[in-house]
Amino acid sequence: MKPSVSINIVTWNSMRFLPKLLNSISEQTFENFSVLVIDNGSTDGVETFVKTEYPNCKFLRNARNRGFSYAHNQGIRFVLDHCREESYNDNFILITNPDVILTPTFLEELVSGIGVEKKIGSFGGKILRAFGSNQSDGVFDNTVRSDMIDSTGINAYKNMTFIDRGAGELDEGQFNRNEQVFGISGALVLYRASALHDARYKDEFFDNDFFSYKEDVDLAWRLKTLGWNAMYNSNAVAYHFRGMFGKEKMSLFEKFLNRLKKSKVRSKYSTRNHLLLLIKNLRFTTFLLFAPRIILNELLRFVYVLIFETKNIGAYIESILLTPKIILKRMDLMKKKRITIKDLHKWFI
Repeated sequence: MKPSVSINIVTWNSMRFLPKLLNSISEQTFENFSVLVIDNGSTDGVETFVKTEYPNCKFLRNARNRGFSYAHNQGIRFVLDHCREESYNDNFILITNPDVILTPTFLEELVSGIGVEKKIGSFGGKILRAFGSNQSDGVFDNTVRSDMIDSTGINAYKNMTFIDRGAGELDEGQFNRNEQVFGISGALVLYRASALHDARYKDEFFDNDFFSYKEDVDLAWRLKTLGWNAMYNSNAVAYHFRGMFGKEKMSLFEKFLNRLKKSKVRSKYSTRNHLLLLIKNLRFTTFLLFAPRIILNELLRFVYVLIFETKNIGAYIESILLTPKIILKRMDLMKKKRITIKDLHKWFI
């Protein structure tokens, strides 16, 4: 059966980026795809634009911002409800941010690797950073497609931090090898429908309680626990406009400075969801093995919030309040786990 791809885009006042993404999608050499836009209550005319300029795109609209996780879950359910369960292995869903530009062969390259191994549940390419000004102005728009790496997959560290592989490095061919990785960045990731179905908890694929930030790491970790692999393809290239970013390899002082630049809202969700991530996915054996690194990292994080982000102390309170719900999800996941501790620990560096 010929593979089919649904490209799912969640928007929230994203019109300064969306036209570039949709144009790059229209130029794809792989043609067996559909596009679904899920809008989170935008006020920038996105619905009129999509329905006028791209009438073949399906469009779902929420009355308010329901978050990355909720909106993408709507889109994933829409796709799964419109294909037979026995065909899930040949159906794929591309999750993409609106601030992404695909190269013409991006989908073709990713899809070319789907038959290598049926237990590969997610696929990702080489994402480089795009920079620009006047993004919404067709005359004065200046877009630079750089050689700086945004992500070549997600690396998992023994202190339980998860960072985009190669982020901030110049692309000099150091990641020009197709290989399995811990996970793929949620900015641009192709999921096998059968893997998403396997990771499903009630109506959730991404965790709704995360709202936004680190929900991609949570899903990557769950898929790994369930025995699904993630494949990086260096030939599938895309570009990402990222508002706030850091490097994979930073000193403690550089991490401190980078954190200071982030919005307080983003830092709050990042802190809260990091804790939820550990409660939900961290096995007790893994904690014991890496305990010194984990405890030190969490202590430094708490001290930082206590001194520099006092308004975000509430992130810890919220994580405690959400713990009962997260525990139920953890219990469901652990009942289905298929990867051994030994195999899981190979992914933490």
